[in-house]
Amino acid sequence: TEAGIDMKLSRDIFAALGIALLLMYLILVMQFGSFLEPVAILISLPLSLIGVVLALLITGDTLNIMSMIGVILLMGIVAKNAILLIDFAKWSEEKGLPRQEAIIEAGRARLRPILMTTFALVAGMVPVAIGLGEGGEFYRPMAVAIMGGLVVATALTLLALPALYAAWFRVKKPAEASS
Repeated sequence: TEAGIDMKLSRDIFAALGIALLLMYLILVMQFGSFLEPVAILISLPLSLIGVVLALLITGDTLNIMSMIGVILLMGIVAKNAILLIDFAKWSEEKGLPRQEAIIEAGRARLRPILMTTFALVAGMVPVAIGLGEGGEFYRPMAVAIMGGLVVATALTLLALPALYAAWFRVKKPAEASS
């Protein structure tokens, strides 16, 4: 029965992750007024899983309920960073800046807030990742997953997302021009 409970918990965690992603997509659709633009932001989410897997492998931790809860939390933070970047680029472009310059300006203007969020969260997770305090070993995989995922996702959000966003609109613009 213990295996059955673990299986049900895993299924529930994956369902919660799916619902969180769906709600995030719907909110982004409302914010950007488009069904396609939020996809560019949501693509940054799977990139964070690279860091989660690497961090868990390096520390010898497993993908368990606590690390999955960490992944759900991580998805919100990674999406926030991507939204900061893309929203500023869109705003700059609406103000008259060419797309390429708007993307560069967004990276320049949003670098500090994104890095501050990352450093603060990673620093806050260090005591938990070390396993200090009562129940430290139980919460350790969550902190390791958050830290690893956030470090990789921050780098990829700052480097890959602007390139992906520029390419996304290069592909999207001709389709808009023909309609």
